[in-house]
Amino acid sequence: MPLPSPLYVILDREVARGRALPELLDAVLVQLRDKTLPMAELLPLARALQARCRAAGARFIVNDRADLALAAEADGVHVGQDDLPAHAARRLLRPGMTLGVSTHDEAQARQALAAGADYIAVGSMFATGSKTGFQLVGLALLRQVRPLISVPLVAIGGITEANVGEVIRAGADAVAVISAVCAARDPAAATARFIEAIARVHAGGPHR
Repeated sequence: MPLPSPLYVILDREVARGRALPELLDAVLVQLRDKTLPMAELLPLARALQARCRAAGARFIVNDRADLALAAEADGVHVGQDDLPAHAARRLLRPGMTLGVSTHDEAQARQALAAGADYIAVGSMFATGSKTGFQLVGLALLRQVRPLISVPLVAIGGITEANVGEVIRAGADAVAVISAVCAARDPAAATARFIEAIARVHAGGPHR
């Protein structure tokens, strides 16, 4: 399954400088990540974001919660190693829904592929403040798993406009960012700069 964009923005309310997530959504197309709101508040927010994404012809992915993704009629769910196992999430999802899986080593990447992941996230590429207890694996793991994985690879963790070129050249099909866009003064401009930086790498020829 090809990814619709080389930039995968994760909306996180805690790092959004107090801005409403629908406001940020107008600048970027997203995955919803919120570990603090109760479901009674999270479900209507997810439904509102899904409606905006659908109107824009974009996919909307929910982080962690397969039940929320189903209830909000999202386009898919992204699970980590501490969430519902990927094979169980795949069984719950409706046909056509996207499953993304976070991985931190080669064995996890292989397991995610076997479980039916549509894309696999690899990280953390660099140090990050967006997630406590992150595992720093660096670009080496990305280069290691690239020849082994047939689905798109999404690099995540500490990715900025300054280092995104390194990540794409190491083999990522896309990059996922949180603070670099959500905490930016101008999220739309930050998104555009990321896409331009990635396009420059691709214009330079093969990167794998």
